Order: sequence, then structure tokens, then C-alpha cells
Amino acid sequence: MGHNRLSIIWRTIIALFCFVGYYWSENPKPVQVAVFKIGYYPAMDIPNSGKIFFLLGLLILILSAILTYVLHTHIRVYADYMIIDGFWTARKVKINFNTITHIRKSRYKKHIFRRAVYNLHSKGVIRFFTSGNEFVELKDNSGFTYRIGTQKATELYLTLKKQLSELQNK
Repeated sequence: MGHNRLSIIWRTIIALFCFVGYYWSENPKPVQVAVFKIGYYPAMDIPNSGKIFFLLGLLILILSAILTYVLHTHIRVYADYMIIDGFWTARKVKINFNTITHIRKSRYKKHIFRRAVYNLHSKGVIRFFTSGNEFVELKDNSGFTYRIGTQKATELYLTLKKQLSELQNK
């Protein structure tokens, strides 16, 4: 959902399907296009079926525009810990800074279709991602690696680095 590139592409494809259905309802005769033949419009007996497709396509585009402003992951950093709060019903994740042994900032590999994840445990790495090209990686002393993808990775990295250094100086 929301501002993830893959989600936006899927919603756009579905909206385009609806607009093609609307066009097909307005021009129901068969058409020979290059290699394949498009037959008669199948729902000619249903009144206003094309308008329903058109309205559904518009609704999907409007919903897509609204969902780009939905906050998916909210990260709050405190003196001794940080809380990552997820989308609507997701559980809050608390990461104590006392157990963190290593922190680094890095970039994701070039990948156009990266899906949004929240608290995904895979191969010893716990991932959080909605959008962006960079991530902050935290390793703790129990072997867990937290990879937090964000659009503002530099700010998050500097804030976490500052909190960790203050905690070590105590």
C-alpha cells in the first residue's frame, strides 16, 4: 500500500485495465489488432457497465493518490531505545541500544520492484522498508540484524550514532 513503487505500479495496471474495459464498452465491435483479434464486448446486455469500469478506474487512481500520504512506518528514537511503529494493526518493535554492537548506513542494490515489508524475519535479518534507496543496519549482541530502510537514512544514522555514543559514554 501507499508510497511503495511496486504498489503504485499494480494499482496503475488495474486502473488501466478498467479504462480499457470502458473503452471496449464504448466500441464493442470486434477489432483485428496486429497478431490477435479482440472480440465483441461480453457485457453488452448489462446497462452502464462501461461507466462502472470508468468510475472504478477513477476511484483506484484517487485512492492511490491518497495512499501515497499514508504514514507506514513511524520511527521514534529515545535515549536508551527506539520504537518502530508499523501500519495500522502491526505490533510495535522496540530495539534497546544497550545490546547494539554495530551500526552502519548503506544503499540497496538497484532493484525496481522492492516490496514493502514490516518486521520481516529472514535469515537472521529483520527488515523494515517502505520506500527509499538507503538503509540503516543495526547489529545486536544476540546475533540479530535490523535493516531499516528509509528515505532519510542519513538523519536516522546520525541520530542513532549520537544516541549510541552518549549511551557508551555514560
